[in-house]
Amino acid sequence: MSIEFYSQRLLNPFRGVMNIIRYQSAEAVTMDGVEWEIYVSNDELRDGLDPHVHVHVQTSDIRYGHWSQASGLRRGPIFPSDDFKRMEEMGAVVYEALLQHHERLPFPLRDRYELWLLDREQQPLCLVHSAVSANEIEPDISLHWRAGNLCAELFRPQTSAPEAAAAILTEYINGLTDNPAAACWYLRADDGSAQPLQTINLAPHTCCTLAADRLPQFFIREQHQDPAITQLVQAFLHWQAPWLLLLQNLEQSRRFEIEQQARAQAMLVEQHFRLYPEVIDTSFLRAARVEAMLRKSQPSQETPDRTMSTWYLELGDWSRGK
Repeated sequence: MSIEFYSQRLLNPFRGVMNIIRYQSAEAVTMDGVEWEIYVSNDELRDGLDPHVHVHVQTSDIRYGHWSQASGLRRGPIFPSDDFKRMEEMGAVVYEALLQHHERLPFPLRDRYELWLLDREQQPLCLVHSAVSANEIEPDISLHWRAGNLCAELFRPQTSAPEAAAAILTEYINGLTDNPAAACWYLRADDGSAQPLQTINLAPHTCCTLAADRLPQFFIREQHQDPAITQLVQAFLHWQAPWLLLLQNLEQSRRFEIEQQARAQAMLVEQHFRLYPEVIDTSFLRAARVEAMLRKSQPSQETPDRTMSTWYLELGDWSRGK
C-alpha cells in the first residue's frame, strides 16, 4: 500500500481543511501546516467482518506523537503488545513521510463524495458531510445543518439581533427542509458536476445529475426569498473568509474579494495562511500577519486563543468518516 497525501474539508459547519499523510491505518494530520498529530489504529480488528458493514466499524486511535519543525517529535504512550508493535511500524512510515514532505502543503482536496441536505423541492441547500472514497459513505449521519458553536460565540453581524444571528440562521436553513430531512450523496467530477449516488429519506433515483453551478460554491445557498436572510448568509460567509481561502480552484476575482473580507480576522489568517493554495493580494497577507504579530506582543490586550485542536469538534460527534 502506498503513502497517500491529500486534504479533506471539515464540514457542518465548514471550518477549514485538514491535510493528511496516510499509510494503511496510520496518519499524520494538520490544520495549520505547523503542528502535526500522528495517529495509528488497529485495522486488523475489522478482519473477518462482513464486508458490507466492516467499513462502518470504528476503531480507536492511539496517539503516536506530536510533531512540529520547531520542537521535533514528542512521542505518545507506548504499549507492550504485538498489535502495538505493528501499529508502531505504520506510524514510523508516516513520520518519515512527514519529515520529507511537510513543506508540500497544501495537498490536493480529495473528498469528492458529498452529502447535500435538500430543500422541499429536492434541491441542494447546504453541504453537511464529505468522504474521500465510496467506502466511507455512512448511512447514519445527522441531517441538521448548524452554524456552529464558534459562530454562536463570535459571529456578530450588523443586524437587529447580532447575538442571536447564528441561531436564527440555523433555524431558518433547517426550516427549509422536509420532515424528516432528506439528503443525497453526490460524486463530484473534475468539471464540478455532481452525479447522485444514494439518497436518504427520499426515493431512489429522485435526484439527477447537476451542473457545477447548481451546487452552492461555499456550501450553503446564498440567495433566499427573505432579503434579511440573504444578507445574513452573506455576512456569515464574510465571517468565514479566513477558512474559505483554504479552498482550491477559486476564481482569482473571487479569491481577491474573500482576501479583503478576511482582513478583519488577522489572527485566523495568521493561523491558516501556510495552507492557502494561492494569494492574490500579498499586501493583504502582510498586513494581517503584522497585525497578528502586534496583537500577540500585547498580552494585556490579547484575545482568547481560538486555535482549534487537530480534531475540531463542534458538538462532540464529528467523525473522520473512517
